[in-house]
Amino acid sequence: MMRRRRTATRIAAVGATTCLVLAACAGPGSLGTSDRTLTVAMVSNSQMQDARELSDRFEADNPDIDLRFVTLSENEARAKITASTAMGGGEFDVVMISNYETPQWAENGWLRNLSDYADETEGYDSDDIIPTLRESLSYEDDLYAVPFYGESSFLMYREDIFAEAGIELSEKPTWQEVADAAEQLDSPDMSGICLRGKPGWGELLAPLDTVVNTFGGRWFDEDWNPQLTSPEFTEAVQFYVDLVRENGQAGAATSGFTECATQLAQGQTAMWYDATSAVSTLEDPAASEVVGKIGYAPAPVVEKDPSGWLYTWALGIPEASEKPDEAWDFISWMTDKDYLQLVGEELGWERVPPGSRLSTYEIPEYREAAERYGDLTLESIEGATPEAPTVDPVPYTGVQFLAIPEFQDLGTRVSQQISAAIAGQQTVEEALEQSQQYAEVVGESYREDR
Repeated sequence: MMRRRRTATRIAAVGATTCLVLAACAGPGSLGTSDRTLTVAMVSNSQMQDARELSDRFEADNPDIDLRFVTLSENEARAKITASTAMGGGEFDVVMISNYETPQWAENGWLRNLSDYADETEGYDSDDIIPTLRESLSYEDDLYAVPFYGESSFLMYREDIFAEAGIELSEKPTWQEVADAAEQLDSPDMSGICLRGKPGWGELLAPLDTVVNTFGGRWFDEDWNPQLTSPEFTEAVQFYVDLVRENGQAGAATSGFTECATQLAQGQTAMWYDATSAVSTLEDPAASEVVGKIGYAPAPVVEKDPSGWLYTWALGIPEASEKPDEAWDFISWMTDKDYLQLVGEELGWERVPPGSRLSTYEIPEYREAAERYGDLTLESIEGATPEAPTVDPVPYTGVQFLAIPEFQDLGTRVSQQISAAIAGQQTVEEALEQSQQYAEVVGESYREDR
């Protein structure tokens, strides 16, 4: 527990610095809200924008509550929400967080326990939450956040383009197959593949870590010795960097989830490896030019199988919120079965937030809309292996992240180095040598606590 307390203090100090930078952590009432206002901090992904569009239904049913949304890009949201929650700022009543933060923040006492709320809310049915997600959002068997949507990762590719080129993928494609197809399909009019290169532990490192894992790499050995310059780790990163530099999209070093989604939706790339939740954009006729043309395959592998990640954007209540009951009223509205039905009926079944509830995959209209990707999404989420993410044993859990508090900083620093390699500013070897030094500082703190 000594190391955990030191870590909590470190995160709080980072939070204080972030508050100064963002000028957003001035405490309750600082955002000009009233006693009626519920302030919700969210990531500005398409599913969250849909929730905001439909939120007038919640306000109509709850006339004593006014909603105020603070929507930010993924990296900005992580920094701002972490800063606020760690410092007990109190300006957010509902925060969008992931299965990375939830167990750690619950242990630190930063989040409200939601188990009683969920159990006492008629019809909420928390047992319907996909078990792997429920476990990832729990601490000591209690829920501290509930999923808005859940995801694993898979390969998305233009079936029509592949057919024209005579390319067939295996049922479980390998990364070498993907690289060969990207080389063959790359042209001035269409990149062979789109991959994230934007710095951020939740941006570039999300797909890259799964590549490292399946190549046989790992961040630390069982004794917390960093392994970022090991042959396996180096081979995986070199493969990823070469693939995106040679056959990937222009401006790869600044491309994240949103940019790659746009590339594939507008027919500018032949493949994309990323989150299963991307289907909400790719299969939406209002946002995509390639509806019905996308094929879906499991996360590519080398040695480790399966290699797909496990992730969820979930909603929690900071301990500092003065309106926890009202916050739960909104959270339960946004994450229950009725909301999924509302999205399907009002906005289209392809826009239903995927991967949160088992019952979603039993809705006839959704099953029809998700015929090409629904079963694979559920299988990928249920089959993810955060407890055993790598080929060789490791002292941490998590597939596309390490479930340790230090990873938010460590992962961001490492991603900056690798992004610079993608941009051609340094070699992979140089990037990993510097990254190894960052990891050594973290590893040493864990070895000291053994």
